[in-house]
Amino acid sequence: MSLLNLSVKELADKLKSKEISSVELTTAYIESSNKADELNIYITKTFDLAMEQAKQSDTRRNKGEPLSDIDGIPLGIKDIFLTKGVKTTNASAFLKDFIAPYESTITQNLLNAGMVSLGKLNLDEFAMGSANLTSHFGPVINPWKLEDGKNRVPGGSSGGSSAAVAARAVPVALGTDTGGSIRQPASFCGLVGMKPTYGTCSRFGTIAFASSLDQAGVLSRNVVDNAMVLNHMAGYDEKDSSMIKFNKQDFLSKIGQSIKGVKIGLPKEYFSDQLSAEIKDYWTKIANALKEEGAEIIDISLPHTQYALAVYYMVAPSEAYSNLARFDGIRYGSRAEAKDLEDTYKQSRKQGWGEEVKRRILIGNYNLLTENFDKYVKAAKIRKLIANDFIDAFKKVDVILTPTTTSPAFAIDEQPSNPLEMYYNDLFTVTANLAGLPAISIPVGLSNNGLPIGMQLIGNYFKESDLYAYSYILEQKAQFSELSSFVKKHNLN
Repeated sequence: MSLLNLSVKELADKLKSKEISSVELTTAYIESSNKADELNIYITKTFDLAMEQAKQSDTRRNKGEPLSDIDGIPLGIKDIFLTKGVKTTNASAFLKDFIAPYESTITQNLLNAGMVSLGKLNLDEFAMGSANLTSHFGPVINPWKLEDGKNRVPGGSSGGSSAAVAARAVPVALGTDTGGSIRQPASFCGLVGMKPTYGTCSRFGTIAFASSLDQAGVLSRNVVDNAMVLNHMAGYDEKDSSMIKFNKQDFLSKIGQSIKGVKIGLPKEYFSDQLSAEIKDYWTKIANALKEEGAEIIDISLPHTQYALAVYYMVAPSEAYSNLARFDGIRYGSRAEAKDLEDTYKQSRKQGWGEEVKRRILIGNYNLLTENFDKYVKAAKIRKLIANDFIDAFKKVDVILTPTTTSPAFAIDEQPSNPLEMYYNDLFTVTANLAGLPAISIPVGLSNNGLPIGMQLIGNYFKESDLYAYSYILEQKAQFSELSSFVKKHNLN
């Protein structure tokens, strides 16, 4: 069996028993990554560094001193995490040559666990997008292709991460989720994508988009792999002032438990006109399958859901406007030729940022004008009401089941021309970010034309272990085992 066909758990077991070496495994993924060049998933490849890290991992194992259960496993890193000595571009011309002087906490945690970094993965510029079409380095191509031959979007902003895992260029990848940027691409590419509770993973060294929403997470092929990696990412970090001190969980601890008696909520507000009929059918099918396993299905209401997108696009661009003020051509990034200081600011930003980033900065600026301050305050109040809806719901249910997206992946040449239509891609995912809740997308089947469909489970605060347990049952019931057309084309299974 090809090494590329094995899960992270299976690879970890084989590394532990010394049936394979990290060098052998890393070599296989480097070769596979090179085949995936047509998908434009990498911004920076670090294959030489990866081979050195793999050799060090093998040395540790030969001495009986592995750093963790995932020591020697290759990893793809969304190019939003700072990596010391390696370029971090955030998919922007502004940072195209930026090399960070320090490591993000998340990537440092995984390096401390012995993981092998294959490189930095493409994304929407500054994580602003739902289709991975705004990158300065060009769009990422979804590994799933239909008979029409059209290239489809992998979702965004973590599109490079999702495409890399789906194309078997990496076994697992890091992403960030501000309004669905892990879960939506996971759904589009047939993967498991987890956004933990806000404050579970440190944001130190992660380039900020919207500080009260951003959270790091994992894209993987299955639930167990996802939990294994998150185990080493999570934990309190005093360098992140927004973190909460909490008892660290073993996210694998409850996987395999029965779902009998678990109360699963179906929010009536998610039966949206935007939702395609086939995804609605899968929603019902999965709910019934979990009911067969002994779960209790309960209809619930999240009454303020209708305001979620409006609140998100009040809060997120406003925070982005504040966070991106530091990019002025003086302290960070590329500096344009200019006649004076003010012109340096203007020209550096004009040349450094793409249209979507400029659009969101302008929206944020507009939101924060003195005459609009009352609207911003109202949005903050409604955000609290959205969170309260979930708090009330979790008094009645243990977990909430919804679709992840309103439709399967669309073709690149079929992207909505109106940015507002594109923003509807996040319709079912932004609420978890606004409330700070953990949420996970699990692939459940294929659409009528053969593209992946994902379902989302939203859990209560710091209940990731339970969420993984429920997700594992859902995964077992769905039995999704389809391979992307790219994997089939290149015989990577």
